Amino acid sequence: MIVNKVNKKIRTDIRKNVEYQILTYCFFNNIQISNSDLNCLGELAIVGEYELTDFCKVACTENIFKSPQSARNAITKAEKKGLIQKNGKNKKTIIISDVLNIQSKGIVLLDYKILGE
Repeated sequence: MIVNKVNKKIRTDIRKNVEYQILTYCFFNNIQISNSDLNCLGELAIVGEYELTDFCKVACTENIFKSPQSARNAITKAEKKGLIQKNGKNKKTIIISDVLNIQSKGIVLLDYKILGE
């Protein structure tokens, strides 16, 4: 069997690295996300666990969403898709779901090997 191999090496910042990991997970799990959703998830993956209301404000100041309510709606949608976990009762915190296995701290080398037949 002849295998055509594509080998690409790219150096990027941690934000792009994290967003690529999220996109890859979503692609292989048939999960549709918008660019705003991707930016929101990337921000959350980098900052880690965050209080929900405060994160919605951050998403607005970072120009990811136009209002805190838009951010909250996107977070609810991502939670339903299994991309975000909410914890707590009164002051809820949010964090990227463990199932994504996103690496966002330190120097991260992604080494995917994907065979398509």
